[in-house]
Amino acid sequence: MPVGLSALWSSPFQPIGIAVQVFFTSQAAQSDEFRDPVVQRVNFVMRRMAWLVPTATVELSDVVAPSGGVDKRCLVELKTVRCGRVVVTSIARDWSSALDNALTSAMGALRASGQERPQAGR
Repeated sequence: MPVGLSALWSSPFQPIGIAVQVFFTSQAAQSDEFRDPVVQRVNFVMRRMAWLVPTATVELSDVVAPSGGVDKRCLVELKTVRCGRVVVTSIARDWSSALDNALTSAMGALRASGQERPQAGR
């Protein structure tokens, strides 16, 4: 039996305060199964940037790999308060890796643009 997305991203922390509004679309047959874990993962990753990113759009789809197999594509679009839109696409062999890679790249793009709130004492 395949491991579900919620088992891969289990976290003891509950979101507190402001949460990012996440819009989710998927062409996969299991899209209803993916919705809650994807929304939870996006809110967890964006928890310190929710003041800057009020909305995020996540799109999951299958793509045909050059080797003939099927890879997973994750498109993440963040609409920010200060710098407009940040759009990142990631392709991986499974949904969780594609989403994690796209979120990591998106956070890196926000940090590189200087939009991150400075931390006290750093």
